[in-house]
Amino acid sequence: MRASATQEHKDALRLLRAYKPADSHQQRLRDDFLTHLEAHPDGTKRECLPDHLTASAIIVDPSRAMVLLGLHAKARLWLQMGGHIDAEDGSIAAAALRESVEESGIDSLSLFSETPISLDRHPAPCSPLARYHLDVQFLIIAPSGAVEHVSPEQIELRWCTFDTLSEPTDDAVRRLVATARKALGL
Repeated sequence: MRASATQEHKDALRLLRAYKPADSHQQRLRDDFLTHLEAHPDGTKRECLPDHLTASAIIVDPSRAMVLLGLHAKARLWLQMGGHIDAEDGSIAAAALRESVEESGIDSLSLFSETPISLDRHPAPCSPLARYHLDVQFLIIAPSGAVEHVSPEQIELRWCTFDTLSEPTDDAVRRLVATARKALGL
């Protein structure tokens, strides 16, 4: 195993062990993610099949009134930014931040916290052999004057209020947005 994979794996274990689940569903996901990592030293790599960790984030504007969603080219749903953890990321939070910058085109994004706000397990469309993405989700704040730019992974980007999300989306995004609102104290 390469040193970078070991660093990411150790970071994921540390992060998930420190994560304080808000409810029994989040507790089960946390326990499942930890079990996966303990059984798979490559559990943060997309090559780990059938499941692997991913990192994502909901981006909030500086006034904390809007969230940025992307119409995902493959899924054809309005989703948060996120994706696979790369060797050079070094941490799950860094992967979420990198993916958010790449997919939103906004430089100077900042993590609200190095601690995830939520966990989610959803079908993994990245490979015919993949089953689930074990998604570690963060909250990211956009800088003042941020201008988004559509990436090849997105068809469109759109700022939405917390109460009026673009459709079609899914329950996982609605839960993440509600969790972000709560984390911001709104």
